[in-house]
Amino acid sequence: MATVRDKRQLMSASEIDRTLVRLAHEVLEKTDDLDQLAFVGIKRRGVPLARRLAAKINSLEGLTIPVGVLDINLYRDDLSTVGDAPIFHAKQIDFPVTNKDIVLMDDVLYTGRTVRSALDALFDHGRPSRVQLLVLIDRGHRELPIEARYVGRMVQTSSNEIIEVKVQEIDNQEKVMLVERVEDTATSLAVS
Repeated sequence: MATVRDKRQLMSASEIDRTLVRLAHEVLEKTDDLDQLAFVGIKRRGVPLARRLAAKINSLEGLTIPVGVLDINLYRDDLSTVGDAPIFHAKQIDFPVTNKDIVLMDDVLYTGRTVRSALDALFDHGRPSRVQLLVLIDRGHRELPIEARYVGRMVQTSSNEIIEVKVQEIDNQEKVMLVERVEDTATSLAVS
């Protein structure tokens, strides 16, 4: 059985905050019509990132950016392996997405499958004029042709490494860690 061990810390709380400030400026610079801008966070850790970026833009420009939440469980392409009866969670998007300039947010971009599921869920709400992706960490290893327009940090990883994003709102701590799957030697010896 595999366990994980910490390899190194990639970002501290202050580095995450500085990165979000930079990303807020990038979004402002690359958005033509700020009145049509809306953020949608992918549940779980994309949601606090979306809310924080909206707050940063509010403090920078005095604009209130609507923020929605997507729970993509019913849209996953591995749904049959998740369980017999998936639990439906209502989408929490309280604004019309049609003709909006949506910035979809998640903590880590890996294979692209989560984002594909989020796009399916988002388009069930209407047809945005544009959808862009913002991620805190892009770790590569794409299986689908998905690319983030806004990236906090690119981190090259191996297949046995994992990026763990911890946010205060969910984890009561704030950091980004690179961890590695390792074989549990006690279990390996017992099986041998």
